[in-house]
Amino acid sequence: MKKISSKALIITSLIIIFILGAAATAVYFTVGQDYILTQKKTFNVPDGTYIYIYPEDNAESVKKKLEEIAGEDAGKAFAIYAEHNKFDSKSHCGKFQIKNGDTMRDIYNRIVSNTQTPVKLTVPSTRNIDECVETICKQLMMEPEELKEYTNSQAYIMALGYTVENFPSLFIPETYEVYWNIEPDKLMIRLMKEHTKFWNDERKAKAEKLGMTPEQVATLASIVDEETNNVAEQPTVAGLYINRLKKGMLLQADPTVKFALGDPTRKRILNEDLKTESPYNTYKYNGLPPGPIRIPTKQALESVLNYEKHNYLYMCAKEDFSGTHNFAKTLSEHNANAKKYQNALNKLKIKK
Repeated sequence: MKKISSKALIITSLIIIFILGAAATAVYFTVGQDYILTQKKTFNVPDGTYIYIYPEDNAESVKKKLEEIAGEDAGKAFAIYAEHNKFDSKSHCGKFQIKNGDTMRDIYNRIVSNTQTPVKLTVPSTRNIDECVETICKQLMMEPEELKEYTNSQAYIMALGYTVENFPSLFIPETYEVYWNIEPDKLMIRLMKEHTKFWNDERKAKAEKLGMTPEQVATLASIVDEETNNVAEQPTVAGLYINRLKKGMLLQADPTVKFALGDPTRKRILNEDLKTESPYNTYKYNGLPPGPIRIPTKQALESVLNYEKHNYLYMCAKEDFSGTHNFAKTLSEHNANAKKYQNALNKLKIKK
């Protein structure tokens, strides 16, 4: 066997040391890059920048979202964290803010600690609950069908102490702060809390003084909402209907007939429409309908609780189609107002 010279051995050793040193330098350089990306590099984004992470997202899809929001380096930095920490989006879905000047460490820690930014959820006043559900779910990580499992369940509605008819009175239109990924059952609990918050002792006392429950107040408020969009006029309209209730008169509210017909957009109510068989037809049945004909606005609820005291018993839409009304104390005055409105409809050839 050929003996290796000491000179060759030294040269070989030097080569090995050089190779190892180069490798160590490469590793150090890579690690250094990773450190800068994850710990030091800051990302410039506009105010109000958010990332929305769904349960079906994975590390790769979140990486792409961050690249679109904050650039390629943000995606690379997230991938480093995700690989080392086995990122699971199912545990960390939600709406998360990305602040100008954030490092990836800031962003990643915010996500994995579930430090979400709440959304401002607007609960609308709509003509039915399904419309309300559709609008709510567009603002959340929630499918309408998920929420409708609760809002369309008679058993659930009854368990809350409502009937299907008066269930719309649960909803108090307002803007609330909730998390984007709130679960349907938690959202229903929140809506009930807001209902309880609105119906404080003062408002309940006012309702009791009227001889009404909160659900009945909501029912009358829904009629007021459908009668006029003019907020200033709503207490006058509410006072008129309260006058009729006190006298035992039929409410004769056109919006309840439209509801019974299933056509809330009708411009004209015909005599034959007044014969419609429905508990909501206040031309046939005395007192309030079984429940609200829409989800009433807060303004309408307040207009009932703080109704205007007057002697009006009749109202008719103004002939100028301004959306406001002519009010009357006597039937003869009302008939004169109604004639003016009917003539205006005839002039425009509006049949329904």
